[in-house]
Amino acid sequence: MTAPARLSPGDPAPEFSLPTDTGETLSLADLRGRTVILYAYPAAMTPGCTKQACDFRDSLASLRSAGYEVVGISPDKPEKLAKFRERDAITFPLVADTDRAVLTAYGAYGEKQSYGRTVTGVIRSTFVIDPDGKIERALYNVKATGHVAKLRRDLGLD
Repeated sequence: MTAPARLSPGDPAPEFSLPTDTGETLSLADLRGRTVILYAYPAAMTPGCTKQACDFRDSLASLRSAGYEVVGISPDKPEKLAKFRERDAITFPLVADTDRAVLTAYGAYGEKQSYGRTVTGVIRSTFVIDPDGKIERALYNVKATGHVAKLRRDLGLD
């Protein structure tokens, strides 16, 4: 497997319609007209992913007041996402991309470096999608810790 194709500002955001942590289906089209922060993370209930999700949760009110909706995406099953939501009081949708097709379309699944080895997996990434469904920002290989604070600064919120 080679490195996945990456999205750039101005590219159309790949559409998706995926099951959520609540058992409903969420489509990118459902969010049209709003600016969406879609963040890809490797696995629910792991330390880094929990830190990142809780940072988004803790910033959600101010992100929403600035016009942003947050959605988390991982290859976890909806049942695991429901446990994650309940355990950590996650207050935004988590979508399950169990076949990794959407993650791949966003360039957030493929070869990556992990502890000096090349492995295949989810590439921790964040996408800001404008109200018309175009990529505004595509951030790859982000760090779990401190990423939300940096994103807020980059978006001019802090």
